[in-house]
Amino acid sequence: MRARIHDRTPMTDRKTKSELSHVDPEGRVRMVDVGGKAVTEREAVARGTIRVSGEALELVRTGAVSKGDPLQTARIAGIMAAKRTADLIPLCHPLALTHVEVDLRPRDDGYEIEARVKTTGQTGVEMEALTAVAVAALTVYDMLKAIDRTMVIGEVRLVKKSGGRSDTFTLTDL
Repeated sequence: MRARIHDRTPMTDRKTKSELSHVDPEGRVRMVDVGGKAVTEREAVARGTIRVSGEALELVRTGAVSKGDPLQTARIAGIMAAKRTADLIPLCHPLALTHVEVDLRPRDDGYEIEARVKTTGQTGVEMEALTAVAVAALTVYDMLKAIDRTMVIGEVRLVKKSGGRSDTFTLTDL
């Protein structure tokens, strides 16, 4: 995979590893002050996968899972997780999200999960999109674990980010 970054931030304004914004000059962890940042429309897209056995896939696709529809439940869980990210991830800012969409697309060996999150604010929504994907995958696992304990959650990653000072980031497959 390759990242294509369209970044208009001058190199002199970018942070180096020694200037991480979550660490103060004394090395103490802190929440970043975004008060001086511009309010802009921001969007992030994250994806991940869950590999599932053939038996479990058949039950999902025929609507025969005794706990109910894992895909609909995972969508709701992902949306709820995006809204609660600041409660789960230390130092994340609580955000007023304007849109959260979670999709589960069938694959031969399971599902690809994609979350798209939007806000208008002073900080991005990458963590919210990533959290939505992870929790949606965990929800599928929870609903199918009685059938398949070999499921694998993987490849949770940011694939697109736009808005803010650093502009647009897009991850492209080679």
